[in-house]
Amino acid sequence: MTARPFREARISIEAIAHNVALLRRLAPSRHLMAVVKADGYGHGAVTAARAALEAGADHLGVADVVEALELRAAGIDAPVLAWLLDPAGDLEPALESGIAIGVSSLAQLDRVAAAGHRPAVHLKADTGLSRNGAVEAEWGVLLERTATLVRSGAVRLEGVFSHVSGTSPDDDRAQIAAFERFLDALRAHGLEPGIRHLAASGAALDLPESRYDMVRAGIALYGLPPAPHHRGLELRPAMQLSAAVAAVKRVPAGSGVSYGYRLRTSASSTLALVPLGYADGVPRAAEHAPVLINGRTFPVVARIAMDQLVVDVGEHPVQAGDRAVLFGDPARGEPSAEHWADAAGTIGYEIVTRIGRRVTRTRA
Repeated sequence: MTARPFREARISIEAIAHNVALLRRLAPSRHLMAVVKADGYGHGAVTAARAALEAGADHLGVADVVEALELRAAGIDAPVLAWLLDPAGDLEPALESGIAIGVSSLAQLDRVAAAGHRPAVHLKADTGLSRNGAVEAEWGVLLERTATLVRSGAVRLEGVFSHVSGTSPDDDRAQIAAFERFLDALRAHGLEPGIRHLAASGAALDLPESRYDMVRAGIALYGLPPAPHHRGLELRPAMQLSAAVAAVKRVPAGSGVSYGYRLRTSASSTLALVPLGYADGVPRAAEHAPVLINGRTFPVVARIAMDQLVVDVGEHPVQAGDRAVLFGDPARGEPSAEHWADAAGTIGYEIVTRIGRRVTRTRA
């Protein structure tokens, strides 16, 4: 039997497929984009993309063209949209590869058109998030220029999109109304919108009117709830983070543990050393987060260090080489990424996306 890696993020293809099917059922739309930016939210972009496509997704989304080209280099030829442009980046390889570009301004539109290859573009409207996208005062000039370029054959308008804040249903509905105004303005310029997409995982689940022609499945694709009220859904976490216990030692009462002695043992106890730390993406602030070893859950004690953390296992039998699971699927009795997020005062998204390259990814 092959030994498991010292540090391992085990990725479940079956879980990703399950989540695609669940989203198809709970948030139906004509198209489903699997968002695989940030190395597939830490799960591996190519692995996640292939699993999602095989399960029924028909588009892929990434932040930038470097991420898009990684998919093409792996032989993935599905439609890919990249929406965050490097002002100094070379667009030529992406356009040669048929990657669609998200355009948020007149300057970006002209730059993409000038690159040739009759690129596919998705126009992005800022409907209230105040990040990327053209603000309403700029819509007229952007759409007039788009109409000219489409008529000349310089670009293809493949889609239009925006993104909601998830602040509240009322705030999101206000953004839907703004998106509708953008669609009206677009048609007034003689343009057809192509694929309309607004909803990421949270809005797709909560607001049917936000689904339009395509929903963008990000965090839900990987089995994590977009918001706390989604925790009751049948999403399956796709990542299990674990490591082999590196060492075990018995310590007397009064022993200081890790930097700053944030813990001094109140009685004699057994401490297990787990070789995962903030260099691997484990949040330094997540003191008291749960770790599963040999069927029992124990708390992290003391300060999490760069390469390691300490678990107090009390009198429970643990030895070097036993598997310590930081998070995985609660259906198997494992702690969840949300447990770790709660302990660190953050969100599950951050927990999985920050897992570093020193942790070996394997496929379950």
